[in-house]
Amino acid sequence: MNEIRHIVFDIGRVLIHYDPDLPFSRLIPDATERRWFFENVCTPDWNVEQDRGRTWDEAERQLIALHPDHAENIRNFRRHWHEMVPHAYEDTVALMLELLDAGHDVTMLTNFAADTFVEARRKFPFLDRPRGVTVSGEIGMIKPDRGIYDHHAAAFDLDPAATIFIDDSQKNVDGAKAAGWHAVLFRNAKALEEDLERFGIRP
Repeated sequence: MNEIRHIVFDIGRVLIHYDPDLPFSRLIPDATERRWFFENVCTPDWNVEQDRGRTWDEAERQLIALHPDHAENIRNFRRHWHEMVPHAYEDTVALMLELLDAGHDVTMLTNFAADTFVEARRKFPFLDRPRGVTVSGEIGMIKPDRGIYDHHAAAFDLDPAATIFIDDSQKNVDGAKAAGWHAVLFRNAKALEEDLERFGIRP
């Protein structure tokens, strides 16, 4: 196995908590109605297009045209986004900072809308600690598309065979492996520490 020289972190549900239910449990108190809203209106497929670079104005305009009766809650998705990311995973952040302090090369690769990432950076200053970040909404590509891994490797001069990626989504882990990277599925900070040790990485 090649020596791992580059560590790449995902952000959402790895370093920071993300849950759209947090504001919407108040905005749509009925659990059945709320589930229907996320399955039929503000769906994951709709939201990921903002990660790909579509503006929120355009996203709202298109969706309100299809679901005019839900216009207010469609707007509420962006309006209350800050409530969806209430806190960091302090143990994972601590591990990342220990890796940085030990001299490891750490970058981040995330599916994130460009404008909400600006907000996240203000709220979570540790996001400025790694050497850099690729934000999908800024480049018009998303994981698990091969292009975003190749873009990140080129942008930060990473050797794919010497790179390990950490993500909470199996399809994104598989995408990284298809691009020639090593990758592990994030479960929790303790398990991640053990996974990194298997690759010879210690803080």
